[in-house]
Amino acid sequence: MAAVSEYKKIVFQLKAPAAKEVILTGDFILWNSKGLRMKKDTDGVWKTAVNLKPGSYEYKFLVDGAWQIDPSNSALRNNQLGSENSVKTVN
Repeated sequence: MAAVSEYKKIVFQLKAPAAKEVILTGDFILWNSKGLRMKKDTDGVWKTAVNLKPGSYEYKFLVDGAWQIDPSNSALRNNQLGSENSVKTVN
């Protein structure tokens, strides 16, 4: 019997039609500033999918070089830099 994958495909998205580049980064990739490049659809929504195990993850978007929390997610956690990170919980 095959093992069931513990990972779930989680889609991150940000509406930013005027942005030239949006990068997702977070503790699930050790806050790598090169992060995961997101792709913009015709509606100006940037998207990328990440496979994550169940747990709680902090993340932010890097929009044209400026850090931004996820405006569609009210779950926030204070960080060590005096600002906040968005929090995604995977069940």
